[in-house]
Amino acid sequence: MKLAISGKGGVGKTTVTALLAKAFVQKGYRVLAIDADPDANLAAALGHPNPDGIHPIAEMGELIEERTGAKPGSVGGVFRLNPKVDDLPEKLSAEINGIRMMRMGTIKRGGGGCACPGSTLLRALVQHLLIERKDVVLMDMEAGIEHLGRGTSGFVDWLLVVVEPGRRSVETAEKIRELARHIHLNKIAAVGNKVRGPEDEAYLRGQLSDIPLVGVFPFRDALIRADMESRPPFEGADDLVALAGQIIDKLLGQAES
Repeated sequence: MKLAISGKGGVGKTTVTALLAKAFVQKGYRVLAIDADPDANLAAALGHPNPDGIHPIAEMGELIEERTGAKPGSVGGVFRLNPKVDDLPEKLSAEINGIRMMRMGTIKRGGGGCACPGSTLLRALVQHLLIERKDVVLMDMEAGIEHLGRGTSGFVDWLLVVVEPGRRSVETAEKIRELARHIHLNKIAAVGNKVRGPEDEAYLRGQLSDIPLVGVFPFRDALIRADMESRPPFEGADDLVALAGQIIDKLLGQAES
């Protein structure tokens, strides 16, 4: 299963990604978690002891030049459009609590929408992860879908939009849905987070009329403390991992129906 996870900043995308990753591992799956958010903190959420030591692929200049034949930051010119990437998940991933993870990073483009060696390498890597890998792949993304395109969107089983009770979060979810439709990514579902009770859940279900809500995580002070102390959200939270497992079962069931 390939999942892209997006939503408004601060809603808890990374927390939800970490809980889903842990639940998949408990179900016996091989999991590769991809941090595709410029504000990268997935490694810390998974419990890595030195998250800053995981370098973004977008900043690996020598690797980009080796694989594409052009220096990072160069615009135009000639470089490989199909660089070798199939070995990178094994070479560049770090394993944490049974979950392997990679950090994409952000390409600083020389011009709006221009092609460059760095973006070409990342695009090829995403295509490989979504199309050829047999692992469960979870992509923790920013409030958008910039790492996805028409060539890869058909291989995403679900775009999960994390929402919290609030109008701005819902509006962001609606914008993400429209962006996804532009690239024909129509398998979209929402996951509620920081839900304080039945009223909050009812609010989300009422506001997300076009996006099915496949599960909710409760508001919990312990999750805030875990984030402050750089501890994974699933530590001592078997009930939250169980909720993540229920979401996975629902998604798997709908994918097979």
